[in-house]
Amino acid sequence: MIKAHSFHIPVMGIGFTIDTPLKVSQYGIDSVISLVDDILLERMRKMYCGKYGIHYDEITDKTEDYRAKRITSYLNLINELAEKKFEEVKNSISEKGNEIKDYFNMLPDSSTIKKEFKNFTDKYLHLDEVKNWLKENLSMGSIDVNIMTKVDKENYLNNEKLPVEFNDAHAALRGFANSNLSSSLILSAGMNPRLYSYIENFDDFYPDQNGKIKKKIVLKVSDYRSALIQGKFLAKKGLWVSEFRIESGLNCGGHAFATDGFLMGPILEEFKTKRNELIQSMDQIFKKAIVDKNRFVFQSELPLSITAQGGVGTAEEHSFLIDYFEVDSVGWGTPFLLVPEATNVDDYTLDLLTSAKEEDLYLSNISPLGVPFNCLKGNTKDVEKLALIEKGRPGSSCPKKYVELNNREFTERSICLASRQYQHLKIKQIEKESISESDYNSKFEKIVEKSCICVGLGTSALLVNNLETKIEGKGVSVCPGPNIAYFSKRMSLKEMVDHIYGRINVIERGDRPNMFIKELNLYIDFLKNKVTELEDSFSANQHKYLLTFERNLNDGINYYNKLFSKMKNKFARTKSEILSDLEKSSNALQQLKTKIENITRAAVSLK
Repeated sequence: MIKAHSFHIPVMGIGFTIDTPLKVSQYGIDSVISLVDDILLERMRKMYCGKYGIHYDEITDKTEDYRAKRITSYLNLINELAEKKFEEVKNSISEKGNEIKDYFNMLPDSSTIKKEFKNFTDKYLHLDEVKNWLKENLSMGSIDVNIMTKVDKENYLNNEKLPVEFNDAHAALRGFANSNLSSSLILSAGMNPRLYSYIENFDDFYPDQNGKIKKKIVLKVSDYRSALIQGKFLAKKGLWVSEFRIESGLNCGGHAFATDGFLMGPILEEFKTKRNELIQSMDQIFKKAIVDKNRFVFQSELPLSITAQGGVGTAEEHSFLIDYFEVDSVGWGTPFLLVPEATNVDDYTLDLLTSAKEEDLYLSNISPLGVPFNCLKGNTKDVEKLALIEKGRPGSSCPKKYVELNNREFTERSICLASRQYQHLKIKQIEKESISESDYNSKFEKIVEKSCICVGLGTSALLVNNLETKIEGKGVSVCPGPNIAYFSKRMSLKEMVDHIYGRINVIERGDRPNMFIKELNLYIDFLKNKVTELEDSFSANQHKYLLTFERNLNDGINYYNKLFSKMKNKFARTKSEILSDLEKSSNALQQLKTKIENITRAAVSLK
């Protein structure tokens, strides 16, 4: 069945999209649930069971394999409720028809189904015929899930480490695999060979005799090379990657996985030109593995989708990604934080987001994962964190422990860098060092800046749904992309969808840069900070890295100059501005290159 929409709502934080499918899938919109927090999922399941009068049996942490079982139960419930809502939409044709009208009104004007429905109903056919047509042609939005591959904490029972399949990401994978969903598993944050290999254990990830895969694998990647390596790795196991989801390295929300200066446009161009090559490379390996596993073999290649997300903000950009780069869907994340019908954002944070300007958004080091993290100034989790520092008790009580990963500096088991335990021990350590006050303050700030995002990114869902926050506290971490600066009001779902398809324009500012220019300038700022670090502490390896970074950015600018210069129908109003911005960026980059060379000469002369 053809997808209803040409956009999807990516995962946002932990709680912001935790029940988004229940709010939008009845309109054919795909969205993604985070599987990080099984405690939150269980609390949401209890809430929805109460709301819809469904019997609820609690899955406590005393239950064997409780994490996987909580995830399975929650996903099954959301699927059941979403399917009922979808049926109600289709059946509303018998009543006043408002919901069915909402479904079709939200579809893009170019939608074949939309046109067919109008032609079909213009014939004044019998109601049963219309119902049958709707049943055969309408599609519900996919209820997809996201697992951050590196958030795979080891778990213990009675002080004994459990087998690897009880690690957090492994248990989440099992929870999804055992659910009755027919949807996609989105794997993000890089390759985890052990987790990827675990997928082999579940039949739903393999194609049936018709080539249909009940649970598809989607890899979030930042470049073609990464896609090829990971795709081949899974193909060797008889597992097909159904989609590569390309996300901007810096012009996105959440964790920012910066590339080595490779920009989104050239990356998408490579996927476009090498798409068939990518399919064939994986297909050859995949079919051999399928034969070796004695599973169904088919002559034709399985389909592969290429999607993109990160920083898109106008209908023109949306259609350009689809028409020129031939992507199959475009992810719209950050703007949906301003759509209460679709996401869980508390009123205080919503007000912060609507009033946010460029200077309020920054790339921080607060994540315990050690990856740059997009932040919004004034978020209540930061306020909470600063209050604890003032009290002389920095760090989180770590009530959920999802990011207790790979740090055993002071303890036998891993602890989180944002935890009170770790920060207390680390501060005690530097207090014993013979260092200046300024060095101490610098080290202290680096310790206490880490924040408990695994709690903070889920709290908003509790606040919005009036659930108890005694354990978590009321502090909310929010991680919008820089694009939020150009969206300044709360929107209905219909308004947001109409904006995506160009039926209205919700951006009131006239100075929003093109998404590709915005990403380029974010990378130049990123390089500028790295050059400052080189000034403070010269390293030959860092010098080489920065020159490669600069060269890749320069190649990207040359690519965009050629691309936009030949544009005739797209970006007609903004073309001259885009080309002017590229020239300014090129000059700024040249200055940085000169600065890198000067720092290098100075460092060499001191030897």
